[in-house]
Amino acid sequence: MSLSKPPALTHLDERQQARMVGVAEKAETHRGARARSEIALSPEAFVAVRDASGPKGDAVQVARLAAIAGVKKTADLIPLCHPLRIAKVEVEVQLLPAENRIVFEVLVEAFDRTGVEMEALTGASIAALALYDMIKAVDRAAVIGPVRLLEKWGGRSGHSRLPV
Repeated sequence: MSLSKPPALTHLDERQQARMVGVAEKAETHRGARARSEIALSPEAFVAVRDASGPKGDAVQVARLAAIAGVKKTADLIPLCHPLRIAKVEVEVQLLPAENRIVFEVLVEAFDRTGVEMEALTGASIAALALYDMIKAVDRAAVIGPVRLLEKWGGRSGHSRLPV
């Protein structure tokens, strides 16, 4: 049985207080990440989203814009995230009528000192939340999830593609 020391927690100082990790010494590199969220709807709500006929209008376009705004506001929402210079945000939306589900994939790229996984995850999450807000009058039982990272690249840890 190995009694190896657990890895140091990077976001705690010597007094075990939360801190933002310093990245000043890290190189700026091209970094990217893709994340995915899903929302399951009632058949009636799915049709309203598909046809842009919900009570608040075109839910997909609002969700797409919300995802972009969420990416840009990540450091304001997640306390230990660094503000980043976002260079690119793409939001893909898939409507899956056989399952009454909508899938959002958010791609984020930056040229910076730390990764953009949290930005991609935030964008995907906000897209689903915005869609819920747009359609809740038709379907309060809509279910968001899962939300997950699909891929990341750049920086010290290189390229990772997570199994779907």
